[in-house]
Amino acid sequence: RPAALSLFPRDAEENGEDAIILLLKRAKLSVMKGELGEAEQVLHQALRLSHQSDNRKAIVYTYSMMANVAFMRGQLDNAEKLYKASMSYLLAGDTKEDDNAILEMSLKLASIYAAQKQHKLALAGYEFCILTLEEKITKQKDLPEDVLPAEEKANTCLLLGMSLDSYARYLLNINQLPVAQKMYEKALQISNDVQGETHPQTVVLMNDLATVLDAQGHYDEAYSYVKRAAELAKETQHPEEHMVLNNLAAILMHKEDFLQAKQVYKEALKQAQQKGDVASVQHIQEELAELAKRRKGSK
Repeated sequence: RPAALSLFPRDAEENGEDAIILLLKRAKLSVMKGELGEAEQVLHQALRLSHQSDNRKAIVYTYSMMANVAFMRGQLDNAEKLYKASMSYLLAGDTKEDDNAILEMSLKLASIYAAQKQHKLALAGYEFCILTLEEKITKQKDLPEDVLPAEEKANTCLLLGMSLDSYARYLLNINQLPVAQKMYEKALQISNDVQGETHPQTVVLMNDLATVLDAQGHYDEAYSYVKRAAELAKETQHPEEHMVLNNLAAILMHKEDFLQAKQVYKEALKQAQQKGDVASVQHIQEELAELAKRRKGSK
């Protein structure tokens, strides 16, 4: 009798699938609690049972969960192997290459390559995801609701938005600013259309687009985006409002509106302290010191 099953009541033991489902639920709970080592152990048990009962669906699901856990633990080589194993299982079945599950894993692989500075592989991965999703959306656009539900269409659009956002962050990182700007613009448009202007993700993308415009010296354009993001963050009590305010203050400083910048930095600092965000507090204090230096220099 496998050790994993001793944790469950008799009726679960009778049915291998029930036991696997219980293990996967336990693993999910461990991930939510941040106990990633525990999650990994439970997932190994689930994988063993899935293989024993030759349950392909469970094997794929477990592999992808294991890959996510490895990714969260920063074990990128291991995560890469697990995503690839998961994709192989899916593609060996009747899953198509442009299936959202495949594209989501391809996106994870691209971000792994980005983190490992494997630039050619990262670029190829991001471009594959974006082009495939754009093509898929065009093909699906006119399909009626009974053939393809609106929710599924929306999910594909959001996956494209995620891909554009991830690619833009990578491009910003390697200082390809004009292309990053273009990707952020597209991602923001999708988030706006599908989720609405007040959605937390839309606010973050607005703020990120302002950052990339600011980095190129387009201060006025950056200001109009970050000002709107700050208004929306306040309205919706966005959990990252202090970060948006910090960005607004930095852009005001670059516009040489020092007085306004100082006020906004102070509000950002107050919020960061209230939230106990130590890294932000330190960053804002450094920015305030920089602001004081600039004000002195401009007199």
